[in-house]
Amino acid sequence: MTKRLLLATLTLAFAVPMFAQRAVTVRGSDTMVIMNARLAEAYMAQNPGKVIQVSGGGSGVGLAALLNGTVEIAASSRPIRPSETERLKSRFASRGHGVAVAKDGLAVYLNERNAVRELTLQQINDIYVGKTTNWNQVGGANASIILYSRENSSGTYVYFKDNVLKGKDFSPRAQTLQGTAAVVNAVAKDPNGIGYGGAAYAKGIRFAGVKKDANSAAFTPSADSVKANSYPITRNLFFYLRTAPKGDAKSFIDYVLSPAGQKIVSQVGYFPVK
Repeated sequence: MTKRLLLATLTLAFAVPMFAQRAVTVRGSDTMVIMNARLAEAYMAQNPGKVIQVSGGGSGVGLAALLNGTVEIAASSRPIRPSETERLKSRFASRGHGVAVAKDGLAVYLNERNAVRELTLQQINDIYVGKTTNWNQVGGANASIILYSRENSSGTYVYFKDNVLKGKDFSPRAQTLQGTAAVVNAVAKDPNGIGYGGAAYAKGIRFAGVKKDANSAAFTPSADSVKANSYPITRNLFFYLRTAPKGDAKSFIDYVLSPAGQKIVSQVGYFPVK
């Protein structure tokens, strides 16, 4: 269904009449690509002749395209790096412009048969850096923990490494997969697997309750826990542009931030910024 929706949206983007204006290109985060495709589809339906072209590839790919001048909007599930901002300034005499368009509770995925229900941030850190290798060390079965991770061009990978692993390297045992859907699929099939990714991808797995520390309450990502910042791994999802948005790009972003656009954000499984 996801692939059909994205292909349909991209087909709409290219099947445009002669009088249509130049397309607005949105490229980057795989976490955001389903959401962006649905937003583009709804926007184009309401604005005949306007064209939004959506593609994925990862936040790093989108930001690289923005720096190269080959895309108008980079979709990123992580904040832009200072080095990327400096490159924008050097090449385009602008430090860029970022807009938070949605919120996400970066979820920790567990197989539905896993007896573990809650993990602290430190336990998740220990698991992914390779310090904790058996589920019985965190209250589960006597079985090796199988790690699933995203590729390093992923904004989700970078955010998880910076904010959960505190900059430490992932265990060499972590299996790198391309796309959040692949991580979810792997954990759904593996009783001993663990993964991480956007809250909107929860199909066939369940979320671990995440605790800030051993004495804190556990939360899963939900509209209430993300809004209150009680879920410990809450992040913004961004659009980045080289300059402040104008023209069709501004019109599209205004739609994304409107009640209608934010309703689509919620329908996809993420959370509104307003």
